[in-house]
Parts: sequence; C-alpha cells; structure tokens
Amino acid sequence: MGKNWRWVLFLGLFVPCLGSTAASAATSIVLGQAVVSLDGPWKFHTGDDARWAAPAFDDSGWEDMDLHASPDANDGDVGIVPYTAGWGTKGHPDYHGYAWYRFRFTVNAPADGTIALLGPWAVDSVYQVYANGTLLGGVGDFSDTTPVAHGTHYPKFFALPPAMANGGPMVLAIRVWSGTWTGADGGGIHVAPAVGEREAVFARYRLQWLKIFEGYAVDAVPALLFVLMALLALCLWPFERGARASGWLAAALLLSGIQRGNQAFFFWWQIETIQEFVYVITVLVGSLSLGVWVMAWWAWFKVERPLWLPRVVAALTLALIVVQALAYSRVLGSISLPHWASMGLHDLIQGLRWAFLLAFALTVYQGVRSRGREGWYALPATLAIGAVIFSGELSALHVPGIWFPYGVGVSLSEYMSVVFDVLLFGLLLRRLWKRRPDTVI
Repeated sequence: MGKNWRWVLFLGLFVPCLGSTAASAATSIVLGQAVVSLDGPWKFHTGDDARWAAPAFDDSGWEDMDLHASPDANDGDVGIVPYTAGWGTKGHPDYHGYAWYRFRFTVNAPADGTIALLGPWAVDSVYQVYANGTLLGGVGDFSDTTPVAHGTHYPKFFALPPAMANGGPMVLAIRVWSGTWTGADGGGIHVAPAVGEREAVFARYRLQWLKIFEGYAVDAVPALLFVLMALLALCLWPFERGARASGWLAAALLLSGIQRGNQAFFFWWQIETIQEFVYVITVLVGSLSLGVWVMAWWAWFKVERPLWLPRVVAALTLALIVVQALAYSRVLGSISLPHWASMGLHDLIQGLRWAFLLAFALTVYQGVRSRGREGWYALPATLAIGAVIFSGELSALHVPGIWFPYGVGVSLSEYMSVVFDVLLFGLLLRRLWKRRPDTVI
C-alpha cells in the first residue's frame, strides 16, 4: 500500500478530466433560424398595376430597395426594431401614393411542420400582401378609390394556403399606399416581413403585439389617472359656493384624459381613421385642452387681473381650431393650398401655441404672486402639466422628449402626466381637507 495511494489520487483526478473532455467534445448543439427576415434587396416600383402581383411578372427592370436595418434602430416612438427609413430617403422624397415591392425566394419547410408569413410591422400607410399571386390580406381598407388608413404599425400574421405552406418557390408582392401626411423620411415599409415555421412566426407575432401594448399602456395609465382626478375635482363642487375651479379643472382633466387615452385606442384597434384622429383629437380636443387648462388655473388661483385674459384665451382657442383644421386639411389631401399658404398656416399654429404658453405663464405668475403660500403649493403641479401640454415647445428648446427604458418608448409628457396626477391628488386632498365640517359629533 506504500505507493498505491499515489495511483489512486492520480486516477481520481485524471480520469474525470478525461470524461469531461470527452463529453465536451461529443456535445454538439445546433440552433436553426426558425424565422428569417426578408430584408431583400426587394424589387421596387412606384405606381399601381394589378399585373404586378403575378409571380411570372418580369420585374428585372425595377430598382432595388434594401430593407436592412441596424438591430437597435428604432422608430423613435414605441421602440420598434429593427426600423429602417422609408422610400423618402431612398430616392423618392415627398412621394405619396401607390408603390409595389416584390421579392423572390425559396423556402425549405421543416419535415414535420408548415410555414407562415409575418407581415411588415410598420408601414406608411396601408398595404396588401400577395404570395404567388394570391391575396393573403393586409392592413387598411382598399375598397374605395382612396384607401382608408388607421395607424402605422399593426402586427399581422398570415397563414399560407396549403399549396404554399410546405415551402418551395415563392414570390411575395406587397402593394403599399402612402398618405400625404407621411414625413420626409416616410413612405412604404419600415420593418421587413419575415417567413418561418408557423408556430415560431406566431410567437414573434404575439411578441410584436406585446410591444405595441407596452408602448401605449404608458398612455392608457395616465389617461385613467386623469379621469380619476376629474372625478375627485368634482368632489369640490358642493364646497365652492359659486366658484368655478372644480368645473374648469374637471373639464381640463377629462380633455387631457381623452387626448392621452386615445393614443392607446388608436394604435391598439383598427377603428379610428387617420382623418378622425387628426380632426377630433389633434384639432378639436387638443385646442380645447390648451384653453381649458389656462382657465382651470385662472379659476384655481382666483386671478382677478388682467380682466381681458378669459376673452383672449377664448379667441386663441377658436383661432387654433380653425387654423389647424385648414392646415391639416391640406396635409390630409382634402384641400389644395399653395406652398406659401401652407407654410404660413404652420407658422401661425406655432405662434398661437406660443401665445397660449404666455397666457399660461401669466396666469401661473399672477396666481402664485397673489395667493401666497397656496400659490407656491400649486406651482409644482402647474409646471408638471405645463410640460405635458407644451411638450412640443420644450422640444423646440432642445429639451429631450423621449427615452427607451427596457426598450419601451416613454415620452417626457407621459412621465410628467403621472407626476402631475400625483401632485394634483395632494392639492385636491388638501383643499377638501380645508373644507371639512368643523362640527364635532
């Protein structure tokens, strides 16, 4: 036994190492790519012709359109990735109307499964997808001469017909129509479609909808808080004895709740059209919201000077509604205006908004100055709601407007909406507490 312990120790240490090395060498893990993005290059052509859906159509004379994008390139709003610029920056600036994308490829389907298609996630403004000449579906309504558009990003899952579900040669043709409201870098497909094993494609489709839900839940939550604060403000009504602060405040909160909550409604469901969104929410509700918020603080602080302020606010509100209606009618293609008139309307809108900002600042200044401690208590809330309703003006002053925590876009106005609701809750509770009955039972 003298030297046997050395052999035992040697074998105890060395043999397991051999086994570990052999196991490592024998282990091989290969992960296939279940879903493949169809980045192209695609064949692209402006215009519209039903023959372009046919798989046998010769598109060799069309230009190439690459849909590749950096994995972390996002849309600057929700956090959609990978996001590429539209045809406006790829040789077709300021083009609006129809265009077609075509792509030829061959799919080898898994032996025990079928394939499916994931539609282009973000498109300006509506589209239809054809596979080997068969219309699979799309986003938007093409039944009229001018297509009807809703939001710009709706995930879409396309099951393929049995003849194509098992793979083989395929020609995808995507018919796109872009509205006149798209920006300089807009137009067409921003996120490439994808093809892959059916269950994997469906899983990615659900993840895309989860991203859309997350992106606009940050609007739905502040909207709900605005409505709850409006109800709490109305609780002051019996104690006001002729004052109108609670009524103005409840109206302002309700308008902001509609404006904020409509973001989720608009992008979660294909119900509200672009035109309805612009005229009802942007033009009407947005303009009224500015005027009512100024009047809400005017009533809250019981401002007595200047006496002309309410009349000026009413005139500004009416003017903003009219000017925005004209400006957006041109943007939406409802009316035709010369370029100088369009630019003049744009400048006038900016001027009216800056006038609102001055009226808001004057109201808060006079209120804090005249109400003393009560005014200073309310100042943080006025600054918070000011950052919400004048977020565009803050952006013009180079104040950062959006961040992407955990990949979800959250804007400054969304953050400040929650901050404001918390501050206002404290103000309302304080005012209600001061109006409690002094009798002791």
